[in-house]
Amino acid sequence: MKYILLFVALCCFACTGGKYVGVPEEYHLLLDKAFEKAGANVVELKRALKEAPENQKKGMAFLIAYMPERDLQSLKADFLLENAVYAYQAREQFPWAKTIPDSIFLNEVLPYVSLNEKRESWRKEFYERFSKYVAHCTNIFEAIDAVNRNIRDEVVVDYNTKREKPDQAPFESMRQHMASCTGLSILLTDAFRAVGIPSRVAGTPNWHDERGNHNWTEVWANGKWYFTEYYFPGQLDNAWFFADAGQAVKNNPEKAIYASSFKPTGISFPLVWDENIRYVYAENVTDRYTDLYKTYYSAIAKDDEYVALRVMAFKDKKHDRQSGDRVATNLDVFYGKLQMGGGRTAGPTQDMNDVLTFMLKKNQTYTINYVSSNGMKSMEVELKDKTKELKLYME
Repeated sequence: MKYILLFVALCCFACTGGKYVGVPEEYHLLLDKAFEKAGANVVELKRALKEAPENQKKGMAFLIAYMPERDLQSLKADFLLENAVYAYQAREQFPWAKTIPDSIFLNEVLPYVSLNEKRESWRKEFYERFSKYVAHCTNIFEAIDAVNRNIRDEVVVDYNTKREKPDQAPFESMRQHMASCTGLSILLTDAFRAVGIPSRVAGTPNWHDERGNHNWTEVWANGKWYFTEYYFPGQLDNAWFFADAGQAVKNNPEKAIYASSFKPTGISFPLVWDENIRYVYAENVTDRYTDLYKTYYSAIAKDDEYVALRVMAFKDKKHDRQSGDRVATNLDVFYGKLQMGGGRTAGPTQDMNDVLTFMLKKNQTYTINYVSSNGMKSMEVELKDKTKELKLYME
């Protein structure tokens, strides 16, 4: 009788507390709540958890526990199982992926989505597309560079404002051969994740000078996060927007910098195309960008190879002496096709010492594109070995 009672007790445990065999206890209550929200789709989620191999059950539990309600009610078991299979395969195959901490792997490699984009089964195809580029890489920095250098030609997608929507999923962008900065960031993030490189989308809803939003990609390597972009192969923590990011405002939700997170953080990623969405989570990472820029600016200010370009804008040549004559306008600085930075000139109510300044290499010719009262204007500026004051005119 004693053994019968023990058997019954074990059966009861298997039907209650033991139902998530192989899953860490920290996920049990979260899974219970997720299954309640799943409605009729709970069958698919339970099948995904049941059929996940032993070494993938923790990852599957993580995805189900933290996925948005829209996914709980729609994603199928086959979708989740395939995503996990190839994510873990990359982790086992590539040397850099083997050493990634579980917390980073679960939140920045395993997830099937970055923001609110359409849920697509990109993992298998991207693993097959990008594995060949990193096959001979010996470390994560070589792998990051290999993906970044080849992604544009591999997927044949370019930035274009004629894209269908800003928040495109990878195959939506590849079908059109065009995407917004957000779409390009999602493409690059997914390509990195496909070969075991932790990655996430970062961005700001509005630059410090009111020039609008921008999104880009971050990668994790050897314990640190770095920023990069779709069109900047071989460069980490160096892009055209660096100076702008360095002036972000942490305590201003509109002008701070955020990095996406699959796991809830208590902060929502600002989606400027749909401000009602709150299920995309984020971290406020402004400090890292402002600190990095301060360090960078201090270094180049002492570097004899750089010189300051100070830019002001005025109504016309007859009115370019008084504070009230100044005009706030947007501009970008290029060296050939490479964008060196951008910003907004000080307006009539700002301090006269507030001058838009760029630190640029000496003895080079740069192109300034700016918005005038008659549309876009362009001019070339030759920098020599001394600070240059540049005046732009609206008329």
